[in-house]
Amino acid sequence: MKKGPGSGSSSVSGVPDKKTEPNSDDSSSNGASTKEKDVLPSPGEVENTQLKTNRETHRKKLCGYLNKLGIRGPIKTWKSRWFFYDENKCHLLYYRTAQDINPLGSIDLSSASFDCKVENDEGVFEIRTPNRVFTLKAISKQAMMYWLQQLQMRRWEFYSAQSRFPVGNSQLVNEPLVGRTNVVDNEGFLPPVKTPTEVVGLQAASLPAPQTATTLQNISLKHPWTEIQNTVYNICGSKQLWGNDGNVFNFSKFQEHPEQEVEVEAQSTVKETPEDGGTEPRLNLFRKAKWMNSSLAEELPRERNSVDKLSVLQQQMLTLTEEVKSQKELVKLLHKALEAAQQEKRVSSMYLTAAEDKDRLELVRHKVRQIADLTSRLEALEQEKKELEQILALRDSHIQELKDHVQLLMEKNHAKQQVIVALTEQRARELSDSLQEANSIAAETLYKQQEEIAHLKDDIDAYKTQNQFLNSEIHQVTRLWTRVTENEKALLMKCAYLQAQNCQMESKYLTVLRKLQETVCGLPSSHAELVRNLIQEALQWDVKEEAEDLNLNPVSEYDEYGFMTVPDYEIEDWKLLAKIQALEMKSNNLRSQEVVEKPLRDRWNSIGELSPSAELKSLIRSGIPVEHRQWVWKWIISRHCSYLPDHYQRLLGHSKNTEHPACRQIELDLPRTLTNNKHFSSPTSQLIPKLRRVLLAFSWHNPAIGYCQGLNRLAAVALLVLKDEESAFWCLVHIVENLMPADYYSDTLITSQVDQRVFKDFLAEKLPRLMAHFDQYQIDVSLITFNWFLVAFVDSLVSDILLRVWDAFLYEGTKVIFRYALAIFKYNEEEILRIHDSVEIYQYLRFFTRMIMDGRKLMNIAFNDLNPFPMKLLKNRRRIHREELKTELCELEQIKAAYVKGRAERGSRDLEEIISEEEEET
Repeated sequence: MKKGPGSGSSSVSGVPDKKTEPNSDDSSSNGASTKEKDVLPSPGEVENTQLKTNRETHRKKLCGYLNKLGIRGPIKTWKSRWFFYDENKCHLLYYRTAQDINPLGSIDLSSASFDCKVENDEGVFEIRTPNRVFTLKAISKQAMMYWLQQLQMRRWEFYSAQSRFPVGNSQLVNEPLVGRTNVVDNEGFLPPVKTPTEVVGLQAASLPAPQTATTLQNISLKHPWTEIQNTVYNICGSKQLWGNDGNVFNFSKFQEHPEQEVEVEAQSTVKETPEDGGTEPRLNLFRKAKWMNSSLAEELPRERNSVDKLSVLQQQMLTLTEEVKSQKELVKLLHKALEAAQQEKRVSSMYLTAAEDKDRLELVRHKVRQIADLTSRLEALEQEKKELEQILALRDSHIQELKDHVQLLMEKNHAKQQVIVALTEQRARELSDSLQEANSIAAETLYKQQEEIAHLKDDIDAYKTQNQFLNSEIHQVTRLWTRVTENEKALLMKCAYLQAQNCQMESKYLTVLRKLQETVCGLPSSHAELVRNLIQEALQWDVKEEAEDLNLNPVSEYDEYGFMTVPDYEIEDWKLLAKIQALEMKSNNLRSQEVVEKPLRDRWNSIGELSPSAELKSLIRSGIPVEHRQWVWKWIISRHCSYLPDHYQRLLGHSKNTEHPACRQIELDLPRTLTNNKHFSSPTSQLIPKLRRVLLAFSWHNPAIGYCQGLNRLAAVALLVLKDEESAFWCLVHIVENLMPADYYSDTLITSQVDQRVFKDFLAEKLPRLMAHFDQYQIDVSLITFNWFLVAFVDSLVSDILLRVWDAFLYEGTKVIFRYALAIFKYNEEEILRIHDSVEIYQYLRFFTRMIMDGRKLMNIAFNDLNPFPMKLLKNRRRIHREELKTELCELEQIKAAYVKGRAERGSRDLEEIISEEEEET
């Protein structure tokens, strides 16, 4: 393999030493050859591999002289510097001369952008880094554009060569960066600039450095020690190498094979100007160019002969076509003559074959009649001909008269034109003096305008070039920014994944501490003290500190609707439980943010107009995002409730004029509504008056129910989501009158009791082990679940899961409450089965719903594991238990009536006995 230009005997600034560079090239080539031995390539692949190796071997070093504007120091002027691009670090190093060993400084191109302004001098461009703006000047505009294009390409190659950041084994995390490391920027904003070999490349190192006004002007006063080192190195190097050929640089290899150098340059140009089709077609064109030029002269006569033959054949074809047309017309005439002859022949045959003279006479008469008819037609035609000839003669005379008139008009027009010409010449002679003077002024003005137009055209070309370059720069910087953003996103996802794992580990650690806390009485004193210290340290730790540092998904004190995310337990033993819940909530949020929530949010963003469907049902079951929940709830309510204009306002007016009997109970329940929500925790909260008005309006809207404890919490949740009083009112109407069965909120709560019996049946069918466990320890689950059904899990589940339950509840009805109630028990079934004391079971059931943090798992249990769950079965069970409950109530009423009657009879007898005793005493 031939050595490249950078393998000379001398050391040019920025080029590796001759002892190290060939070794690295040889090792890379050996590695390539080893890989080629392992796989048997096709002939096309061998050719591509050879071309790629040839391009890499002869790849030009980006280096050359540029003027750099010094903005620091006492002398602010242009200084000549030798610039060299370091491919390993993506830095542009600059030296005072090409022979210096130490650079004066460097420019980091990895985070830089490039700019060229028309108003600057020719060849001036800027490199903008985050810390500084470097102003450079090339020798010409072509050299400037070459430098800018090369710097853009080297920056892109540096980013493409960087390996992906290892973000773990998750396919989801690695997916955004797949296939993006070797993307070639092939947008043709600006055509490639030809390499100015006289000012760019290693050959430019042999040329003398550009001269400055004074020697001091080109010296860097900022780097005196570097200047001294470079000067000493140049002196020592000159003494050692001067005897070889009288020159520090030996560029004889460039002159021995000039044709090869031109070929290499052409290949480099092909590589530097990629297109959509790749570089291989352009390389093939370059190889075939010489063969095409040599064979062009031979093929020209052949092409001319072919063209002549083609024209002759086309002419012959046209001639033959005309001849065929004429022959067809002749055939038509012959056919007509033949038909006439055949007709005559038939008549003659009929005449000759006539048996009698009478028939022949009749034929002769027929012919005579035909002749007479033709004669009359001929006379009519001759008469018509004479008339047409007369009309033609009249028209000819009229045309002649018109021609004479036109001739007269032309003569008049000619006379007028002569008069106009004479007057024009006279006017021109009169204005000749003034026109000469004006012409001289106009000539000067025209010359100035032409010069100005020329300058404007140059400016337009310059602005076009600048616009094209800036477009390419913006395009490439945007793509680089996109890559950096994707890398950052992948890193954040990895951090979130690791932090979720960390939260799980900490949650398990706190769970162990809680188990130890329960058994601390049985531990030795030293161990018990250690456990207490560990628990105290765990309680002092803040759940939010690490997440807020990275801004991943911090757990705030309140969620979007004002609910407390971390429960505030007053019991000291349960505070550790609150920390465990916070860690599990944070872990679930971090894990589900990108995997579940983002795809779900994208599906909701792409949905258009809402209409009932299986897909919408599945989406609602998965949960409605916060930004869509308000309008989806309004759409669900509007499907079942017909909004009456001003109905809500009339109810409010009625409540102001007349006090409702339930007003006192409403006022008592307002402070007890959603105490874990900041919007209702204080009597001065803004939503308290709105909730009061909604409840009063409903009490007047539905006098049969009026107000029942539990409606306050339903209306409060509707207010938090819908924001509007009237919408919350209609939501409460939809729940009470459409979703819930009749008498659910009546005085007797008969339907609520029926649902508890139905739920026990389902619990025995779906979870028989758990129901048997409850029966063994005489646990009445209705003491826990009655409130779930009455207020749809408000104050029982954490806010995120609660609102997901409400999403499906508003759309599907009460069947959702049964599903989730069973799912809650199945979620904690194993934990409940491990408790073998009725008091402990009741204590666990009091707060176990607040321990559920994985809403996705609960949803899968409710809508997948518990299937089938037909609505028809639920209605039948309700009907059966309703009849049983009515029968029991009737029996109870009879017993009550009998008891009252017996009590009254016993009371009257006792009273008579007392009176008789008093009479006896008196």
